[in-house]
Amino acid sequence: MSCLTGPAGADPSDRKGITHHGNQNHRVGGVDSHKDTIHVAVLTAVGQPVADREFATTTAGYRRAVAWLIEHGPLRAVGIEGTSSYGVGIAAAVTAAGITVVEVNRTRPAERRKQGKTDCLDAYRAARSVLSGEASTDPKRASIEPLRALTVARRSAVKAQQAAWRQIGALLVNARSQLRDRFRDLPDATLVVTLASTRPDQVHDQTDADTLHALRCLARRHRDLGAEITDLEQRMLTRATRANPALLAVKGIGPVVGAQLLITAGDNPDRLRSSASFAALCGTAPIPVSSGRTDRHRLSRGGDRHANAALHHIVKNRMTNDDRTRRYRDAHLAKGWTTKAVYRTLRRAVAREVYAALTGHCSVPDYTDLRPARRAKNITLTTVATALDVWPARVGELELGRRRDDAFAERYRQWLNAA
Repeated sequence: MSCLTGPAGADPSDRKGITHHGNQNHRVGGVDSHKDTIHVAVLTAVGQPVADREFATTTAGYRRAVAWLIEHGPLRAVGIEGTSSYGVGIAAAVTAAGITVVEVNRTRPAERRKQGKTDCLDAYRAARSVLSGEASTDPKRASIEPLRALTVARRSAVKAQQAAWRQIGALLVNARSQLRDRFRDLPDATLVVTLASTRPDQVHDQTDADTLHALRCLARRHRDLGAEITDLEQRMLTRATRANPALLAVKGIGPVVGAQLLITAGDNPDRLRSSASFAALCGTAPIPVSSGRTDRHRLSRGGDRHANAALHHIVKNRMTNDDRTRRYRDAHLAKGWTTKAVYRTLRRAVAREVYAALTGHCSVPDYTDLRPARRAKNITLTTVATALDVWPARVGELELGRRRDDAFAERYRQWLNAA
């Protein structure tokens, strides 16, 4: 069914700014994707509507949609809305057919108010945005989706674990004093283990027995979720390291933060055009708000907020473990800067460093020589940690390449050579 007529379907030849180049026989496609259906439209090289049609979001539906597109002549490109969500299936099918796919943003509210909104109109808008050059970004590859799935599963597990912990605290506060005093001074980890191993059936008071049974359920849930989170993080580390080892080598980036940055940027770094565009994608690019004699910038509230939070975690980690970051903070606080302003500039600097790692312009440190050299001299991790005044876990993480610290690695090598 076509939607070329009607008050919202104004003549495309009236639009201005369409770039006329290339073979005039080429076509441009557009796809508006949804959960159960996709609407596909085709335009000529000069922006004239050709046809549109709706297909199901099934393997057969994607195959028919690609065949239908090809029937209308050689395609220059196909603009697809939602290439990382509802449009991932049709994007993969179009790419497999050898057709260029372009990622298209959602329709602007102002344009929807002016021309209306239907699946058909959105499909034509997607095609026109490709034709005009407004949409030119390559979509993320489908290979990033497993990492997104692991991240989503971990995020929900963490929220459930936090909820269980809060509920344990609330139940203990409201428990009878005899029961509350029994667990009052226990450390957090010990409290969970103790509650998980309690035996409410041996408590004679039924009130305390029921409360203790609830506490045991919550403690076991908390424990099981902790094991689930550890397993997910290990899988995330393996996949993120395989996708981009340079990113995981950046100081302050672990499996969770690295996975989020890869999800935001995609595992095809050629789609990132510049450090500034990546900063804007992460919401760390300052927005100019100058007028008249006022010359200033404000905080960007757009972009991917999960990526923004990931950059913030990197800065927080470096505030604790990086002397250079602390010196920068102290120097600018002495100049009258606020802590928020310091964090904003540091997030922007970290975004620049992350961009270099994502695009392959960052060296990957090689620490594989440290462990064989230590074992050859029969030196234990504890001996190394005591001599270098660090925890043994830090030495182990450095040897396995899980934590980048070039200065400490050099100091470690010098100590090994002298030992």
